[in-house]
Amino acid sequence: MESMKQRRTIRRYQEKDVTPELLNELMEIACRASTVGNMQTYSVVLTRDAAMKEKLSPAHFNQPMVKKAPVVLTFCVDLNRFSKWCEQRQAIPGYDNLQWFVTGAVDALLVAQTFCVAAEERGLGICYLGTTTYNPNQIIDALQLPKLVFPITTITLGWPDESPEQVDRLPLEAILHQETYHDYSADDIDRLYAYKESLPENLKFIEENKKETLAQVFTDVRYKKADNELFSEVLLETLKKQGFC
Repeated sequence: MESMKQRRTIRRYQEKDVTPELLNELMEIACRASTVGNMQTYSVVLTRDAAMKEKLSPAHFNQPMVKKAPVVLTFCVDLNRFSKWCEQRQAIPGYDNLQWFVTGAVDALLVAQTFCVAAEERGLGICYLGTTTYNPNQIIDALQLPKLVFPITTITLGWPDESPEQVDRLPLEAILHQETYHDYSADDIDRLYAYKESLPENLKFIEENKKETLAQVFTDVRYKKADNELFSEVLLETLKKQGFC
């Protein structure tokens, strides 16, 4: 348990293979994760080939670890497989909708996180790529995903070639609500974000970006409203194309 508290994201990897045997063992563990209705509405596309990593890289804004990690895993919502099984067994599937996209996303993320915990226990390093849902259309094309299959998260995997400092986390008080949700007062916000705002690296972000507050770095630089709206349009269009709405 203590080792899990010390975990950190790894973006640099050794030039050392992750064997198929180890990958299969980790995936077998991951597939024991909880799943809605025991339906396993997910698939995982494993990428090791350098040319395929090149194809995926632009969708992830050419982050270096996509090409340099020994393994890239794309975790997908998959209602294609289950629907085909239903049709071949004289059952009529009704999974081409938003409800089941969300269900599949829950399934896929549970498997992804279980895989990551197992991988880190074996000494491997991982990095989640939040860019997967920014450019899902590009990933769908690169991986040749059919209708009712949708990429929901991507993980780079390898043997660590760095030991970065842990990044900050909000105190548990900020996250955990007892019995019902308790909304935050202005004083609560000040108290709960005080440590994050005081860190030298975050003060440096403010200075480098010529902003007045750390929040402005997030809203004006890292995750801008115009970008969010653009990526939302792409996401909705791609959901329609893949048959989920």
